[in-house]
Amino acid sequence: MIRVDEYVRHDGLALAGLVRRGEVSAVELLEAAIARIEAHNPTLNAVVRKRYEAARVEAAQVNTDAPFAGVPFLVKDLIATIAGEPTGHGNRVLSAIAMPRDSELVRRYRAAGLVMVGRTNTPEFGLTPYTEPVLFGPTRNPWSLEHSPGGSSGGSAAAVAARFVPVASGGDGGGSIRIPASCCGLFGLKPSRGTTPTGPEFGELWRGFAIEHAVSRSVRDSAALLDATAGADAGAPYAAPAQARPFVDETRTEPGRLRIAFTRKPLFGRNVHADCIAGLEASARLLESLGHSVEEATPPVDGEACALAFVTILTGEVRAEIEAVSRLAGRRPRAGDFEPSTYSMGLLGRSLSAAQYADASRTLQMAARTMAPFFGQHDVLMTPTLGAPPALIGALQPSLAEARFMRVVNAMNAGWLLNALRVINPLVEKTFDYIPFTPLFNVTGQPAMSVPLHWNAAGLPIGMQFVAPLGGEATLFRLAGQLEQARPWFDRVPPGY
Repeated sequence: MIRVDEYVRHDGLALAGLVRRGEVSAVELLEAAIARIEAHNPTLNAVVRKRYEAARVEAAQVNTDAPFAGVPFLVKDLIATIAGEPTGHGNRVLSAIAMPRDSELVRRYRAAGLVMVGRTNTPEFGLTPYTEPVLFGPTRNPWSLEHSPGGSSGGSAAAVAARFVPVASGGDGGGSIRIPASCCGLFGLKPSRGTTPTGPEFGELWRGFAIEHAVSRSVRDSAALLDATAGADAGAPYAAPAQARPFVDETRTEPGRLRIAFTRKPLFGRNVHADCIAGLEASARLLESLGHSVEEATPPVDGEACALAFVTILTGEVRAEIEAVSRLAGRRPRAGDFEPSTYSMGLLGRSLSAAQYADASRTLQMAARTMAPFFGQHDVLMTPTLGAPPALIGALQPSLAEARFMRVVNAMNAGWLLNALRVINPLVEKTFDYIPFTPLFNVTGQPAMSVPLHWNAAGLPIGMQFVAPLGGEATLFRLAGQLEQARPWFDRVPPGY
């Protein structure tokens, strides 16, 4: 039996190596993961649905030749489906409905040898950069229990930071892999649009903004998992450029001298915290010391127009989700089935015209076009991942007055009133001030990663975001591997874990 203190010293590929050599069994790894979850989840609230008995059966049957043979794994409770079990999306209706089949991504997880121990907490429909759903309550950050682990993959990130598992799934529609990676001191990569499968239940996710992958402690786990899951599935609306060789090989390859731009100017929001600027400047110096060409330059985008267009698309997608859930439940949409802010966003979406939705889509497509010349001159762009250190639990929530007003409007189904009084605007501004750098690259579809290169004086992680052209994961994995060697973070553990 592997001791828990031995279990937490390995990344996923190392654990799989132990299984492959017969030094430990997949069942023993699973029991170590369960022990970690049972010890720390009551405090963190990262895992909201446990599947221990099913996992024990699956661990006993694992293919020991698979790349992640027997590695315990947690799946975000959003999008990905496991046959016969709910995918709750942080929503009370969906949390009671079993899904009929595995999603293609889950099928690939199984083929890779991963053993799915449970599902992780997420805000309703993954809409917020914090993880505080009404249904399950807030997930807490292992680095500081008063702070958020970010969102929407906050449950997964808290679980990996607390060493429940070495890697866990996430999805990213506006930064939802990179945000919690930054908050929890982890590596998190959002792949290029169309890299991982969305079938068979979905085509595009949020007009192509959203894509699933993972948060991890090591760079190579992220790369090897992407090797195992990348590639379009049957009926996919489009596919990302194919990689020349395995991503895991790129993590061991020197990146060469890269032309790296960095910017301290927010791309969507208005302000950037001094701690994030300090991390950016320190990271720029590190990159220079590694031989890269580093200069300050900002992509030429109209942040205000892009932010408005992003919210327009999102409200339309939220309304479509509300309609879909209600059809599944066999009733008309009703406010009581959703959180107040979710239903209000849906009302806004219903109040918009098809022309407004199409115009917003065009605005964002043109923003993607304007990025091409910038990345013709630079191989990589670096920004802080977030505009501020991890937020306190509750700090980004609507105020009591805002929530009360939304409930009244929701009861009236008066989306026009929300629009007329601009009730949502302060919440949107507060959100974009917190995430001024991540959403743009969901719009453009480019790969982007958060790398844990800085901690502030309070001991909270501050991630740095790196962005490459579409299909440029190889460049990012090479750079990440170099940074992991130059500024190691794997053994940096939250106090008490």
